[in-house]
Amino acid sequence: MNHQPSRISRRAFIRRGALASAVATAPMFVPASALGRGGIQAPSERINMGFIGLGGQGSGHLMGGAWTYIPGGYMARPDVQVQAVCDVRRERRENAHQRCNQMYADKFGKPGYNGIRAYNDFQELLARPDIDAVLIAVPYHWAASLAIRAMRAGKDVYCEKPVAITVREGAEVVATARRHARIYQAGTQQRSEYGGKFRLACELIRNGRIGQLKEVYAYRQPGAFHPTPWTSDASKPVPEGFDWDRWLGPLPWRPYNGEAGHALSGCFIGDVNWSPHHYDIIQWTINPDPAAPIEVSCEAKGPRTEDLVVHYRYSNGVVVHSTPYPGEPVGGEGGACFVGTEGRIAVDRSSIVADPPRVLHAPLKPSDARVYRANSMSGNFLDCVRSRRPTICEPAIAVYTINAILIGGISMILRRSLRWDPARAEFIGDDQANRLLSYTPRPPWSLGA
Repeated sequence: MNHQPSRISRRAFIRRGALASAVATAPMFVPASALGRGGIQAPSERINMGFIGLGGQGSGHLMGGAWTYIPGGYMARPDVQVQAVCDVRRERRENAHQRCNQMYADKFGKPGYNGIRAYNDFQELLARPDIDAVLIAVPYHWAASLAIRAMRAGKDVYCEKPVAITVREGAEVVATARRHARIYQAGTQQRSEYGGKFRLACELIRNGRIGQLKEVYAYRQPGAFHPTPWTSDASKPVPEGFDWDRWLGPLPWRPYNGEAGHALSGCFIGDVNWSPHHYDIIQWTINPDPAAPIEVSCEAKGPRTEDLVVHYRYSNGVVVHSTPYPGEPVGGEGGACFVGTEGRIAVDRSSIVADPPRVLHAPLKPSDARVYRANSMSGNFLDCVRSRRPTICEPAIAVYTINAILIGGISMILRRSLRWDPARAEFIGDDQANRLLSYTPRPPWSLGA
């Protein structure tokens, strides 16, 4: 670079001064995106987000998928600015990094856009002060710990289910959200998506359309974290670019053997994946006293774990039975059938049916009780990030649901009846069962620390 002082004539100096004055008084060109025009909100109005976990669920939320219900996912939302992506698998984070930067380059008309950073270490992402919220879609054993860390770092959180794998984890999620005044949304989309079928069932039943609710059949087993000792010596080379140690995180060490999905085999009994969707709707509809004890028991219908049936008895007299899928009219993804003194309603993601059929055709009256209404899980989360009001599935609700699933799973492990005290978050007079409410994480991955 030439640092010699330039020499210009008086005439050139005057010409430059006149040009500078004209530029200063002329209208300035500002991109539409900076002003919030052209369907793009101004940067100051967008929520800055990071995404941790870029598998099928996480990348679907980020860039569009069947369960996100918005073409293009969060990347396409005008009110969101994605700032960072994170995954322990290099190919996933590099793919997301490249695709998202290209999407923004096309969206903003900025070739070569490179405003999104990619991380292997979630702690680097959480340390960024410019990120307002994170979406967490990680293996089951990481969900609660990551959510806790994110909220302690001042981030609002959308967390995919299961939101916790032990009762003690769930309690810390609730406590952290309250302590740090964070917005938290659990990914139980049935409360807001699917054309409002589940909300309709809930409101019809709460308003007595099938008489007094007596029984519910849940077409999914509950489940619990129950690792069996690792005995296999089978191992494979860890794929290049895969941080296996960080993927395992708090779980006991085991060699890589090609397995690295949502959960390692031999770590869970029953179902903790789909069941949160359905037990969330069931408890939303039952509307029990959240502090009243729940009786839970396990019945063996055959020799296999799949043959175990769990029964819950709530303080209002409603009994919930986990049961094998019976066929139509409920879909294969599970669902629920609510039985009252004057009829029944069955609902899943594809349909809602009633006996007698007229139950569905009598509209709700203005005087009928209604529940929290939202038509988009992600939209509700973003609205609440701005307004600071609770989400449709805020921490206490999400944890009440996962606790029901976990205590049912513990009953399956012990093959006997238990009495659960939600207020104290422990089993009544049962030390053996209470020892299953937590586990010791592998150092240095203590809960949220």
